[in-house]
Amino acid sequence: MSTADVLTVAAEGGVIGDGRTGANLALGVGLIGVAIGWLAMARVSGRISTGNARTSAMSAMVVGLAGTALAALHLATSHGGPGTGNGLVGAVVAIPLGLLAIALGRRALARSRSAERTADRFEHERALGDS
Repeated sequence: MSTADVLTVAAEGGVIGDGRTGANLALGVGLIGVAIGWLAMARVSGRISTGNARTSAMSAMVVGLAGTALAALHLATSHGGPGTGNGLVGAVVAIPLGLLAIALGRRALARSRSAERTADRFEHERALGDS
């Protein structure tokens, strides 16, 4: 089986299931990405003290990209229009979810870098003040 055949089967929902399975998978991955991105933003702002905000931000971006790619692949291989039962509407909704996960992850990553630079600057100023 070639790579194109494998991607087509994955986008169509696999061997079992109807045409909505691929779209539901993309929706699930997009929602997980949004949840990870939201948690990364909470870690950066200090509301959650466990975990690493930068790792969460990168994870949200990767999961969001995967959800968007799955949704786009499903859109490219689905036949018919909305309301035909092939999951076209679900894939259309999954694309913004994946993009939102990418945006949340990127924003959390930028904030974590900014917070890191600010902390380094204060440490440097404290070290200069001690001498």
